Amino acid sequence: MTAISLGMPSVPTKLAERRKSRQIQVGTVAVGGDAPVSVQSMTTTRTSDIGATLQQIAELTASGCQIVRVACPTQDDADALATIASKSQIPVIADIHFQPKYVFAAINAGCAAVRVNPGNIKQFDDQVKEIARAAKDTGTPIRIGVNAGSLDKRLLQKYGKATPEALVESALWEASLFEEHDFRDIKISVKHNDPVVMVNAYRQLAAACDYPLHLGVTEAGPAFQGTIKSAVAFGALLAEGIGDTIRVSLSAPPVEEIKVGMQILESLNLKQRRLEIVSCPSCGRAQVDVYKLAEEVTAGLEGMEVPLRVAVMGCVVNGPGEAREADLGVASGNGKGQIFVKGEVIKTVPESKIVETLIDEAMKIAEQMEADGVASGEPSVSVAG
Repeated sequence: MTAISLGMPSVPTKLAERRKSRQIQVGTVAVGGDAPVSVQSMTTTRTSDIGATLQQIAELTASGCQIVRVACPTQDDADALATIASKSQIPVIADIHFQPKYVFAAINAGCAAVRVNPGNIKQFDDQVKEIARAAKDTGTPIRIGVNAGSLDKRLLQKYGKATPEALVESALWEASLFEEHDFRDIKISVKHNDPVVMVNAYRQLAAACDYPLHLGVTEAGPAFQGTIKSAVAFGALLAEGIGDTIRVSLSAPPVEEIKVGMQILESLNLKQRRLEIVSCPSCGRAQVDVYKLAEEVTAGLEGMEVPLRVAVMGCVVNGPGEAREADLGVASGNGKGQIFVKGEVIKTVPESKIVETLIDEAMKIAEQMEADGVASGEPSVSVAG
C-alpha cells in the first residue's frame, strides 16, 4: 500500500479574503493590495546614538522584522536619520510627534516613510500642503497614526472619550486634508489599548476607506498581557481580511515583538510557518516528560532552514493521530516511543533515545526537502499529549 503524506498542506487555507486596499511602497516593502502582511517594530535606543540604533535594527532584521520605526523627538535625532536610513538593511520610518519640522527633516533624510500623529502636532493641519508636496516629490508615504491617548481635543469634546467613531473620524479627517492636495500615498492606524475598541475602530475604518491599515494595540502592556491583547485583536481583524502591516507593542525588548507578530501571522497561515511549538498542558495520561522532550527537540532543531512539522506526543490518546499528521513525530508511552515519518511507523525506540532519533530523522528529511527544492523556512514543531 502506498503511503500518503499527511504533513503540512502545500497551499495554506485562508479564513477570509483580504480586504481590497490600495498598495503603497515603504522602501523595499510593499504594504497593502495583495502584498503579504508585514511585521514591524520600533527601536528603544536614542536615535541620536547611531551605533546603538543600527545595532538594534540589525538584531530586529535578523529576527524577521521587515520595517522598523525610530523616534525623532529632538534635532540630534533628526540629524541622525540620514545615516540610519542609508545603513539599515530594512526600511526605516521616522516617528514624529509635536514638531512638524521633523517631518520635513525625515523626508529630506531619505526615510522610507514618516509616521505623523496629528493629535499632538501643533498646527499640523496648517502645514499639510507643504508636507504633502515634500512627500510627493520624494515618493515618501505618510502614515497617519491616531492614538487614543493623544486624540485631538476637538474630538474628545465631541465624543467624550476615545471611541471607535472618534478615532476613525480623526484619521479620515487628516487623510482628507492630504487628499485635497492630491496626496494618497497613505496608510492609517487607529490604535487603542482596549482590544475591543481597537477592533471596532479598524472595522469601521476598513469599511470607510481603501487605504492600507497598520494594526496595533497601543500600550498593550508587559509581555504576557500584551501578547494576549495583540493576538486577540490582530486575530479578529486578520481573520476578517483586515490589516496590511502589524506592530505588537510590548513592554519588552523589540525582538520579542517580532517573535509574537510572526507567530500570529503563522498561526493564521498568513506567513510560512517556522518553528512552531503546539504544546499540551500535559495531564495524568502522559507517561513521559512532555515538557523536557519538547524543549530538547526544539533546541536540537534550532537553525534548521526548511519547514518541518514534528509532533512530540506524551500519551496514547492523541499521540498516534497527531504523530501521523506531522512530517515527523513520536507517540510515547511505557518507556518507549513510536517514531512516525510521513504517517508511517518506522521504528520504536526507548524513551532515552527519542530526542536523538527525532533529530536524526529530522536531518534526513531536511536534506531531502532541500534536494527537492522546498522553500526555505524554519521547522514547524507540534508538541501535544
